[in-house]
Amino acid sequence: MRIILTGGGTAGHVMPNIALLPALRAMGCEISYIGSVDGMEKEIVEGAGLLYTGISSGKLRRYLSAKNIIDAFRVVRGIGQARRIIKRIKPDIVFSKGGFVAVPVVLAARTAKVPVVIHESDISIGLANKLCIPHATTVCCAFPEAMTHIPKNKARLTGTPIRQEILDGSRIKGLAACGFADEKPVIMVMGGSQGSVTVNNCVRSSLDSLLNTFNIVHLCGVGNVDENSSCAGYLQLEYAGDNMGHLYAAADIVVSRAGANSLGELLALAKPNVLIPLSLKASRGDQILNARSFERQNFSVIIDEDNLTSETLIKTIHETYENRGKYAAIMKNSDTQNGIESIVDIIKEAAKS
Repeated sequence: MRIILTGGGTAGHVMPNIALLPALRAMGCEISYIGSVDGMEKEIVEGAGLLYTGISSGKLRRYLSAKNIIDAFRVVRGIGQARRIIKRIKPDIVFSKGGFVAVPVVLAARTAKVPVVIHESDISIGLANKLCIPHATTVCCAFPEAMTHIPKNKARLTGTPIRQEILDGSRIKGLAACGFADEKPVIMVMGGSQGSVTVNNCVRSSLDSLLNTFNIVHLCGVGNVDENSSCAGYLQLEYAGDNMGHLYAAADIVVSRAGANSLGELLALAKPNVLIPLSLKASRGDQILNARSFERQNFSVIIDEDNLTSETLIKTIHETYENRGKYAAIMKNSDTQNGIESIVDIIKEAAKS
């Protein structure tokens, strides 16, 4: 089977595609990737050993802007480029993870009568996927609530595909990477790929109390390490790199933003967690919806960013840690812990049709 993967703009639009690679390769698939010409996805995809082709793409904004006219022409150009690639590769299926580069690819696949499977990570459907869904055969959803926004004959609840290296982490290697000298339970703090000033500052102002009970590994984002806060039991890292799976394994509890991929990883690993979703002041509200879904399913505890203080953070971490067994057990019983098997089955089904 020949398959084209597409998606880009953020790591969230790329890493789920990368997570599918071992299963697709085990099936003997010939895999190609279409992304944007200068997108951040190019380095990730080529690092995974895939043939990468860049096309023209444009961001279609929800507000009036002259840039929409320019980007509309870029999308039209991208459709032509994608059609030529599809004509050359002759894929049996296109799998799209979203982002604006996916729009011309999906539209080109539709005109070439190639079936398309889409994955939507969030509850609220992104604009790119809204444009693509009418042209898709199937839409895989990470959250049950997302299915209400998608035609019933297309929506399938699958969860999020998780990279194997995340699942294969070693607690021993994680603790060794952190260099913690005692056996206190470990908190891992994740502020998102760019870090979060609000979360970083609140964690640092809570260190005196938290370090009495916990060791803390803090993924604070590039350029956000605060040397003045360095102390025993508190490790700051700009990013985890290849140690991410090991750090997850070392963590007894996780404090995180509520990006869809991070939530998928927490669920797959059954990690008790405290979520601090981005507020409406800084986002379209997708993290809030994601977090509320996990709260309703008893997977997570939430602190709204507007209510985040040292006192609420310390209290919530202690309460969540004390009830960690309950949260882990519920997550382990979820039907959407890892979406790889379900998504690959849907891809095979769509390709046959």
